[in-house]
Amino acid sequence: MKKTHIFGIIIIAIAVMIIIITAGDASTYVTFSEAMKMAAEGNNKKIHVVGQLKKDGEGNVVGLEVTEDKLSVSFMMIDNENIEQKIYYNEPMPPDLQRSEQVVVIGSFREDVFVADKILLKCPSKYEEEEIKL
Repeated sequence: MKKTHIFGIIIIAIAVMIIIITAGDASTYVTFSEAMKMAAEGNNKKIHVVGQLKKDGEGNVVGLEVTEDKLSVSFMMIDNENIEQKIYYNEPMPPDLQRSEQVVVIGSFREDVFVADKILLKCPSKYEEEEIKL
């Protein structure tokens, strides 16, 4: 075999290995009911849940609890199927959490609480088009 053939086979093998490794780490968007079902089956894979923060009539986040040392936070979230769930985040509260329009939590269920490893926020002020006055 020529050296170029061997080199080509090695490159293809490396590409296949990278694809297999990254496919195993990929997570999917699910609802809380699907996430609970996955946890009950013993699947502790990281998943994404999309939803909104549960807010009262005044716009305050319901169930927002920040620890005294401000190193963790918990709150209530409603997914796209209108299922409410308590979220626990073992990091400081993201600065724009209360203003957020939509939230994506990445994590898994532990007992009856969704433990988030990451929180992605969509704040309305960042994405609204500003009207230009002439």
